[in-house]
Amino acid sequence: MRISQAIRCTWTPQYSNEMLHQPLKSFKPYILRTFSTSISRRYPSPMATASTQNDEAVSTQHKSTQIVPKPIQVARRLEKFKTTIFTQMSMLAIKHGAINLGQGFPNFDGPDFVKEAAIQSIKEGKNQYARGCGVPDLNSAVAARFKKDSGLEVDPEKEVTVTSGCTEAIAATMLGLINPGDEVILFAPFYDSYEATLSMAGAKIKVITLRPPDFSLPIDELKSAVSKNTRAILLNTPHNPTGKMFTREELNVIASLCIENDVLVFADEVYDKLAFEMEHISIASLPGMYERTVTMNSLGKTFSLTGWKIGWAIAPPHLTWGVRQAHSYLTFATSTPMQYASATALRTPDSYYEELKRDYSAKKAILVEGLKEAGFTVYPSSGTYFVVVDHTPFGLDNDIAFCEYLIKEVGVVAIPTSVFYLNPEEGKNLVRFTFCKDEDTLRSAVQRMKEKLSKK
Repeated sequence: MRISQAIRCTWTPQYSNEMLHQPLKSFKPYILRTFSTSISRRYPSPMATASTQNDEAVSTQHKSTQIVPKPIQVARRLEKFKTTIFTQMSMLAIKHGAINLGQGFPNFDGPDFVKEAAIQSIKEGKNQYARGCGVPDLNSAVAARFKKDSGLEVDPEKEVTVTSGCTEAIAATMLGLINPGDEVILFAPFYDSYEATLSMAGAKIKVITLRPPDFSLPIDELKSAVSKNTRAILLNTPHNPTGKMFTREELNVIASLCIENDVLVFADEVYDKLAFEMEHISIASLPGMYERTVTMNSLGKTFSLTGWKIGWAIAPPHLTWGVRQAHSYLTFATSTPMQYASATALRTPDSYYEELKRDYSAKKAILVEGLKEAGFTVYPSSGTYFVVVDHTPFGLDNDIAFCEYLIKEVGVVAIPTSVFYLNPEEGKNLVRFTFCKDEDTLRSAVQRMKEKLSKK
């Protein structure tokens, strides 16, 4: 990823340079200070040849009229959410010339046939607002793909809503179906947008922690947590950041609790095509679950086109109504030519997905073996393009301190997982690496870690 040195399009609060250079240990979960260097702007005077006296007068006038930065204003429900950890780490990677195995975006491009379909759509004039719930061609392609994957037949007009990425599908689902005070259960560690969006919805959050080494579902804890007050369970499988895939047995337990207590499930399945060691199961396909499930997915991870931001939500009509109401007032519509191209992508033969899995399996092997050789304790990852490791063999106090050391001294970026927990202590021994990079990049990162890391 290249960012112009002349213009950086990142929003940065006006902190002092002293604050900007504080170490990573100053991070608190979701209360992340920015490390972006402030850009000083020069305003050259048109009277460049004026006298020194005039220059001094202008300087004095400038000082007298200098605007003092005002405190940042943000609604209370979002006060603790600042710049995301992913943005922070990507900026630090650039600053220190580190190899970025932190943020989950590929450093290679998506398939040509999909990009050509987008270009063709633009040339054909498909450039104005799309229908709010999605262009019919994409809705039909999503429904057809879902039937092939899950066995469920859905109405593309009434049960599929196209959104601006899965992140918007998550937001529209929570804002459209959750009322202030409703109780929602999350499995920690969790993707950071979950908590932020639930805070915007005014939800009450309950957390069930998945623990290493296998991050299995603590069934008794879940049974104790679910009650008649529970409105929804937010389920992510394959799971970011751990790579865990929920087993059929675990999904059956969740399903029975939801049916017994009239609970909804919001299923984030963006990594469904990156399932390496077991079959991905959509919880909506279990008996009695489709009518209470919103299944969310996107194009970006599967086709390495994360910047397109094409996602969707699949749900029965009585739940789709709430999702679409929120979607209408969030983005209303999603990029028109990219929707047509996405329909082309989803109709690709299964051979594409088989090749994708082979390619990512090879990348995963390079990273996992390299991390083991470097001295990490590597936990199993059955899906996604993430691997979680225990960094404690290297003697650093916590994940924040380790990631700071890794960036500055080793030249590799990982993500501290404590930001994915309500209680950061639960994630202080873990960091996350991604293998959605080309093989040369992965080998270079592994080599750096093998050469520069030493156990303590």
